[in-house]
Amino acid sequence: MVGFVSVSAGVGTKQFAGEAICQRRDGAPRAAHRVLVMKQSGGNGQPKKQKVVTAGKVSVIGLSHHTATVEVREKLAVPEADWQSVARDMCELDGVSEAAVLSTCNRFEVYFVAEDSHKGIFEVSNFLSRRSGVPVVELRKFLFLLTEEDCIWHMLRVSAGLDSLVVGEGQILSQVRRCYELATESDGAAGKVLGKFLNTAVAAGKRARSETDIARGAVSISSAAVELAEMKSMPDLNKHLRETKICILGAGKMSRLLVQHLLSREVTSITIVNRSLERAEDLARMFPDAPIQLRTMGKMLECIEQSDITFASTGSQEPILFKENLAPVAGDEKKVLIDISVPLNVAGDVSEIESIAAYNVDDLKAVVAKNQAKRRALIIDAENLLREEQKTFSSWLHSIGTVPYITRLQTRAETIRAEELDRVMGKLSNLNKSELLAVEKLSKGIVNKMLHGPMSHIKELVDVEERKLVLKNLEAMFKLGA
Repeated sequence: MVGFVSVSAGVGTKQFAGEAICQRRDGAPRAAHRVLVMKQSGGNGQPKKQKVVTAGKVSVIGLSHHTATVEVREKLAVPEADWQSVARDMCELDGVSEAAVLSTCNRFEVYFVAEDSHKGIFEVSNFLSRRSGVPVVELRKFLFLLTEEDCIWHMLRVSAGLDSLVVGEGQILSQVRRCYELATESDGAAGKVLGKFLNTAVAAGKRARSETDIARGAVSISSAAVELAEMKSMPDLNKHLRETKICILGAGKMSRLLVQHLLSREVTSITIVNRSLERAEDLARMFPDAPIQLRTMGKMLECIEQSDITFASTGSQEPILFKENLAPVAGDEKKVLIDISVPLNVAGDVSEIESIAAYNVDDLKAVVAKNQAKRRALIIDAENLLREEQKTFSSWLHSIGTVPYITRLQTRAETIRAEELDRVMGKLSNLNKSELLAVEKLSKGIVNKMLHGPMSHIKELVDVEERKLVLKNLEAMFKLGA
């Protein structure tokens, strides 16, 4: 029996036979969040769906730095250019009506809407298995599943930077915004529900940063990587960071931030290696007073050989550094290699080179732990604000379910009105056309005024359980199911 990992904002989890029991930080048990459990049947060998307690319209399946190592995350990572094609492929799955993909260096998440959440979860998890080439039984050890309110809460925390490796970092909001933009394009895979959902997440992320101090003083992946280099430079290299020669592979945003933080620590020897020299020149122009050298990728190994510390931050979907190509230039002097790319730029066998101390994004956790402890009060402030956004979106989401009831109530009332008016028309034969129209208008006015109160009350209901009870009673009283 295998189950999904269960994650929830601000809680730890324990797994027992496919069921995850969430615990609060203070150790008190949280309401158990049961997840889909797949069990092999003895008959035809087909997976048998055993139980799903929550069955919301919106669900998320994914993995992050909380549940999987970078080596696992890179197997599912999707370049931004492919987010939409993967989402559209998901919409071809049986039962999935809307989909969106969010893939960053620290997380891979697919959000989707399914009428039958059991079927949707089954289809999506198997789709991810096929796409990654990882057997579904193995993949489920790392995937998390959240539905309904848990899914909504998770996305809001993600957008606000509260679920990030570096709490409060700003890059994730840009990534969520990009997810929204792509998903809602003319050929996007998001519909009414996911479009509203992602828009709410972007708005909530903005509010968290503008109305609280969660983003103030927050470190980034790049600054954490530089801090890690500072921590390792003396024990690994017997040098202070400012005395080291730095090589940076890549010229994107992460590399720009690396340069910024290295210069703030008085590093004077920085070389940027990039496939496009023009893009590297654009980056160097942002720091006109810094002695930055530029090289093309053809000089990559030469640059690494001449450097003490190398940061890898390219957009390559495959490793570019291996034991085979690094060993000849590694030399006897110790070198530090920090890979902050996902998928990884540095192959695992590089760690076999004795003179190279290799680190990746998962090694940043120790660095950011100190920062997180200081920011707990700010996290609470941001979460209070996010609860408001969650309540507003949840109310809108559940209100969609009232539309069929209101339509059936209006149809039922109109049928009764028309039948009763038709029954007495024979007694009104002496009325002229304008008088008959007045009677028609009067009957419609009476019905509309009688329905106005109940319909307004239903639309204004915020509490989900209260709304369900009212709709159930409404259906029984007016025989809407008949």
